Amino acid sequence: INSWWRANQDQGRTSFLYAYALGKAQRILAGLDPEIGPILVHGSVARLNHAYAEADIALPPSQYADDEAAKSTRGRAIVIAPPSAANTPTYLRKFGPTSHAFASGWMTIRGARRRRAVDRGFVLSDHADWPGLIDAIRATGAETIGVTHGYTAVMVRWLRENGWNAWGLETRFTGEEQDEE
Repeated sequence: INSWWRANQDQGRTSFLYAYALGKAQRILAGLDPEIGPILVHGSVARLNHAYAEADIALPPSQYADDEAAKSTRGRAIVIAPPSAANTPTYLRKFGPTSHAFASGWMTIRGARRRRAVDRGFVLSDHADWPGLIDAIRATGAETIGVTHGYTAVMVRWLRENGWNAWGLETRFTGEEQDEE
């Protein structure tokens, strides 16, 4: 990501990196080199960064990506924004020439970058793998497990077959769609 940002600077482009505002954006921020240039964040990311700061979780310095910041950092900054910001041309125009990237586990899938209409895809997933989930469940010592989001029926069946009281827990997530990582 830092190399992509530098390459964009060399071409006078502001770098836009789309990532989910809670967790993934902060994970990306923690890996950015602030020596490269200004780090700007969309309002939804800024609000969550504030919560991280209150919890004493260090992130590199960033500033809100408002009109003034867009003008003063044009061609040098990286902007961390949620995927929805990609569909706001009036917002994006303020930053001058731009290059766009998306950070998601979905970037491993052929054609995902093209479908997102971004210049670059970075594979970054926050999803746990099966052994990691089972290890976490065992580590809790819980006897009753509510399973949510993902392939709940498969997990519930496996847990029941292995001695846990398990059930699927309904949430507001709508399924395994690409936009819901």
